Amino acid sequence: MKLLAVETATEACSAALLINGDIRERFAIAPQQHTKLILPMLDDLLAEAGLKPQDLDALAFGCGPGSFTGVRIATGIIQGIAFGADLPVVPVSTLAALAQDFFDQHSGDTAFVAMDARMAEIFWGVYQRNRDGYAQLLGQEAVTPASEIDIPAFSGIGVGSGWGVYADVLLAKLAGRASHYHADPLPRAAAIAKLGAYGFEQGKAVGVDEAMPSYLRDKVAKKESER
Repeated sequence: MKLLAVETATEACSAALLINGDIRERFAIAPQQHTKLILPMLDDLLAEAGLKPQDLDALAFGCGPGSFTGVRIATGIIQGIAFGADLPVVPVSTLAALAQDFFDQHSGDTAFVAMDARMAEIFWGVYQRNRDGYAQLLGQEAVTPASEIDIPAFSGIGVGSGWGVYADVLLAKLAGRASHYHADPLPRAAAIAKLGAYGFEQGKAVGVDEAMPSYLRDKVAKKESER
């Protein structure tokens, strides 16, 4: 299988190309530079592999939650490629990508994923490693104050930037269910590609018209003057 993936929902900008399980990635932490960097990253990956978009089987993108502008960039680019090359698309949660990257590098099987959502809130999702080794959502993702998260009935490890901002609140709320946390990881296109290929196998690909972002809160999409 050949799949191209994009992730631009945070200050990290990345693209990845999966070919029969092997993943190549371009990654940079470059706030406000995503529109400048992402297309050259994609072109470089395809050129290195000697491929054109028409040679791919599918596309995947980090559909959010995250920065409204960043999620919109990934959505627009993937929609454009999908339309031009007539390719199916697998939308992948940015929180799931963080969980997958954690599972690929650590032995833990449960991730309490929290991304800083600004406005005194976090993007929150609880993920477990399924029997195939992929991140599987338990319950629903949410945007919420850290003090109001739904408390799971089991233990796990904290992952994501929200832990860097609200660790004390989250640890107190979870009451010993989180032994420690990793606040530094940012979502990567390599994890989007891996989950995208798995989603494609599970029949989760959609047409370009259904490849839409997930913001979790409507007011993120509003201009400051409209809030």
